[in-house]
Amino acid sequence: MGDVSRNVLDAAEGPGSRETSWPGWRGRAREWELVAGLLRAARVGRGGVVLVEGRPGVGKSRMLDVAAATATRWGFRVVRGVADELTQLMPLAPLISALGEPGYTLRTGDSDGVPGPADRRLQLLERLQGPLEALVAHGPVLLTLDDVHWADPMTLLALRSLTVDFASTPLIWMLARTTGGGDALRLDRVFNTLEREGATRIRLKALDGAAVAEVVTDVLGAAPEPDVLALADIAGANPFLLVDLIEKLKHQGGFRIADGRASLVSTRLPPAQAVTRERLEELSGPTRHMLQVAGVLGRSFSVKDLAEMLGEPTGDLLPMLEEAMSAGIVECAGHELAFRHDLLWEAVTETLSTAVRRALHREAGEMLLKRGGSAIPAAAHLIHSAGHGDVCALRALDRAAREVLRSSPQTAADLAKRALELTDAADPDWVNRAAVAVDALTAIGRLCEAADLAHPALRRAPPALAHRLRCALAYILLLSGRPADAVSQAESLISREDVSRDLRDVAEWTVFWGLISLNDLREGRRRAEAVLADRDGHSDTAVMGALLMLSRCAMVDGRLDDSFTHLQEALQIGNSGTVEAVQRPYARLLLGHLHRCLCQFDAADLAIRAAEEEIESLGVTVLAAQPALFRARVKLAAARLDDAAAEAEAGMRIADDMGTHGFIRVGLSILAYIAVRRGDMNAAGRNIKRYAREPGAAGMLFGSASGWVEAVVAEAQGDRERAMDILSCTYTDAEKQQWMLVTAPLAAAWMTRLALASGNRAYAQTTVDTAGHLARKNPGYPVFAAAAAHARGLLHADPGDLAFAAANHPQLWERASAAEDLGVLLTTSGACADRERAISSLDQAHDGYQQIGALRDAARARARLRALGVRRRHWAQSHQREFGWDSLTDTERAVAELIARGLTNRQAAAQMFLSPHTVSTHLRRIFAKLDITSRAELARIFAEECPDRDS
Repeated sequence: MGDVSRNVLDAAEGPGSRETSWPGWRGRAREWELVAGLLRAARVGRGGVVLVEGRPGVGKSRMLDVAAATATRWGFRVVRGVADELTQLMPLAPLISALGEPGYTLRTGDSDGVPGPADRRLQLLERLQGPLEALVAHGPVLLTLDDVHWADPMTLLALRSLTVDFASTPLIWMLARTTGGGDALRLDRVFNTLEREGATRIRLKALDGAAVAEVVTDVLGAAPEPDVLALADIAGANPFLLVDLIEKLKHQGGFRIADGRASLVSTRLPPAQAVTRERLEELSGPTRHMLQVAGVLGRSFSVKDLAEMLGEPTGDLLPMLEEAMSAGIVECAGHELAFRHDLLWEAVTETLSTAVRRALHREAGEMLLKRGGSAIPAAAHLIHSAGHGDVCALRALDRAAREVLRSSPQTAADLAKRALELTDAADPDWVNRAAVAVDALTAIGRLCEAADLAHPALRRAPPALAHRLRCALAYILLLSGRPADAVSQAESLISREDVSRDLRDVAEWTVFWGLISLNDLREGRRRAEAVLADRDGHSDTAVMGALLMLSRCAMVDGRLDDSFTHLQEALQIGNSGTVEAVQRPYARLLLGHLHRCLCQFDAADLAIRAAEEEIESLGVTVLAAQPALFRARVKLAAARLDDAAAEAEAGMRIADDMGTHGFIRVGLSILAYIAVRRGDMNAAGRNIKRYAREPGAAGMLFGSASGWVEAVVAEAQGDRERAMDILSCTYTDAEKQQWMLVTAPLAAAWMTRLALASGNRAYAQTTVDTAGHLARKNPGYPVFAAAAAHARGLLHADPGDLAFAAANHPQLWERASAAEDLGVLLTTSGACADRERAISSLDQAHDGYQQIGALRDAARARARLRALGVRRRHWAQSHQREFGWDSLTDTERAVAELIARGLTNRQAAAQMFLSPHTVSTHLRRIFAKLDITSRAELARIFAEECPDRDS
């Protein structure tokens, strides 16, 4: 045995110990060392993820078994789940089987009376947090999931989300898959993502010569001669088949053992697969037939289901079950029985002809349908047996698709599309199935597929369903960043006389949001005023859309008080509960947006938190990423760059998880801007390039000033001409310019400076005029007066205006920027007093930039001071602040304190008005800065750094 094997065995009490004997474990010693290392780390509070994968028979399941036995012996709580081809339609089935031992269940099909296309994925993920938190609260936990190549889409989503959220807890995840099985592309994406985030990936391959020798030695207790080693070729170096073959030959007396060496008695050897078949052929006929039926029920199966399928009392099956278990074909698996290995299961099912297998699946599906309850288990069988036009099977698939539409829209889409494939072209039910598929595809962000299916469905649908489909198509186009097409579809619906008022008004709402996206304020204002003039003729949905439209118009006009008034009225209507779910969070998100523009950061945080709670409770998953992205903008405006980056990353991750990829661009634009401020131009360039490649969702971006960010990056890269080109329409269009100066208060001075540097004083003058106009119209909001003073001071070289902005602007970066501009201006006078004032202003700018982490700007301020003969070093903490306790932001320290005091991510999120996703993002940053990997280490550091606050 090599040094690695001995070290693992000694240090880890590994699988070679008496309690957990694993024939052939030495052949996997290096892989086991990785697993044992993570288990040891979990004993001191660290978590981790192990990804085990390989072809059938390479020992992945056995590795999970040994890890579970070792973890149990070390005092872990161990929970285990397994996926199955026939549970692939059941949302979260493997995780529920692992966590469901105490009777834990999830409601997945109900709608709680919520109108609209509610999506329960966020709520299901939230409900899983509780059981997991309860497990890790009592010490280290090992959670194994086998055969995840058969996992349902919700399970894969949960794994991507929960492994990150619980990374700072003593929870070890072991996820095993067979390569090439199930939806390989989808699973590859999940495994690759987890590996990038730090998971340990173990690829089990065929055993090499040394490993084969160790396996044979384990089984026979003697060193193998070359003829015995040749068995590996017969078994394809597959550990399961190799051990199976050796044990079979050993039982038959096929080995001669002398002087500690093992050799073969006969050179006539059966193929390894034949050994497996022989094992089945040695069973009695009734037992083989019973196993064939059991194989159709799945890798694991219920004895009750088996008895009902065979039409036999359970007691009559006992002799056959005992024979199968004694032969090592099946084994106990909790409340069910399971085939001991995938290869055995496949060997049994392969003895059935295709026709017989389909017939048995049909019987199983009908049996489950007769029981009532969920149609999902029956659909899992019927999807394998249904033929073209099979009415009974298609109706079951329809029921199952509707049942999982809210909890697993990916599964619903797969079921609905399969049902469509089996539906005759002339079947009137085709359109209804298409409508379900459109809803499901929309929910998971496959908008092009949804639109492609909606168009032919519209041509065949009866009027009532056609109207609903057209309304859905308009919303799909809006989400796809095609607001003009969305408005066209919605208006064609509104023009019809046979449309219900409710549907007409949903279409009216879509028109309003499309016009907002198109910035067509003239038409939007006209329609909004017409709706409000005839409130009795419209539902609350249309009225709310009109108020949001008028709020946007008021913002563009610079009438901020009026904008607040319209939003508050829209909120009152939304709170009445009569508005479609998907429309209700918009008012609060826009309210947070408006508060942020006015630098009212606490009020913005409250509005965004309220929107986040509404999005989750109503199941409006299409907006799930928006709260984090809105908070990122708030933190950026408050000059909290680390917090803004954490929120942007959390929002991008949610958007990626939920399929709303268009919103990833928002996060990228924020990260690009942060990179410019920090002086990391490589990162800024990468983010802005990726931003340009990502699909857009212009209809849902809430007026994000993305062009402003692109211009900032271009200017920082030295391409002033490109920056001017990007903003040319903003300089020349009064409405666009006013909107820019409202939504990006920093833009007034920046655009003025850029225009002057480019020699275009006329553009600078229009910017100053617009900023002054906003200040005069909104005397109650000081941000506009300070922004106007800064721009005016730059245009007219007025030190008084610049000093006012440096003292009064509510944004820290803008104060530092105004102080820098003042210092630059004063250096040109030549007066001694002005020189001292210039140095003082540049010092203020340098310290302000340094305080907020705007390193690029701080470096520029230092260069200006050096030109005046004044040398300023980097802050003494500048290098130290990258790591250690002092490097933590205020938000990170608050998160650290709550976690150190024992709160879960969810509890900390509730206290801080954040999402659990954002808390987990902050924790990853905290751990990196403190160079730790567990909550226990965090608690120790917190106690040392803040002894007066340690409870």
